[in-house]
Amino acid sequence: MSDALRDLVALLDLEPIEVNIFRGVQPDEDRQRVFGGQVAGQALVAAARTVDDPDRMVHSLHAYFLRPGDPSVPILYDVDRLRDGRSFTTRRVVAIQHGRPIFNLQASFHRTEEGLDHHMPGPDDVPEPESLPGFHERFAPYRDEMGAWYTRPRPIDTRYVTPIESAREPADGQLVWMRADGELPEDPVLHACIVTYASDMTLLDTTLKPFGMSSSTHDLMMASLDHAMWFHRPFRADAWLLYSQRAFSASSARGLAGGSIFTADGELVVNVVQEGLIRVRS
Repeated sequence: MSDALRDLVALLDLEPIEVNIFRGVQPDEDRQRVFGGQVAGQALVAAARTVDDPDRMVHSLHAYFLRPGDPSVPILYDVDRLRDGRSFTTRRVVAIQHGRPIFNLQASFHRTEEGLDHHMPGPDDVPEPESLPGFHERFAPYRDEMGAWYTRPRPIDTRYVTPIESAREPADGQLVWMRADGELPEDPVLHACIVTYASDMTLLDTTLKPFGMSSSTHDLMMASLDHAMWFHRPFRADAWLLYSQRAFSASSARGLAGGSIFTADGELVVNVVQEGLIRVRS
């Protein structure tokens, strides 16, 4: 396990401070605001820790980013146990800083049942992830423009399928291989929370693809507004997953994108939809 992944696992290990209340620490990084994937992953951890049945796994979550998070202070997660049914468990989590909510999430957990089984096929003829450059190799030509974002330790290994030479050409979406940078414990909740964290890393950038733009090379103000995920089948976050992303709409300074996450064998395991703020400064 890389040091960056070890730090992420520690970041997701919330401190219980009262019944249904947890505290999340912040990474030792220089950020202007809390990364959305971090608060979403921590909130899902808080929700899962109040689910008493270990056979009930998260099958969906819906979240809103209400205010920018302050990266200099811890985040409190207040869990409301909305429902404990025979098959489903529902939790609502409010993330709080400085006495105000910055994020809320509602998650549903379901005990696995026998039923119909079908999923759409994954993309064909995709290069193997090991044949593609890693993040630092890919973005080396833009290291000065990216600044600290380029040198920051990365717990998730990402491999973009589109060559960097074609990245500024208009496109409907993008394909990204991703996996945790090291071997994780046998904890399906942790794997779900790490994929939740990773799902916010590249999706909003997808809304820029039809314009041939990139958040790393253009003066933009971008922020996640809401985020929804559906978990269909078991997976490992430390195995390669193909994140197939598509831009749905851009209007009124907002962009909407969706993504489907497949295993290396082509099995659909997660679907994601996100809307974000996109303001062009110049």
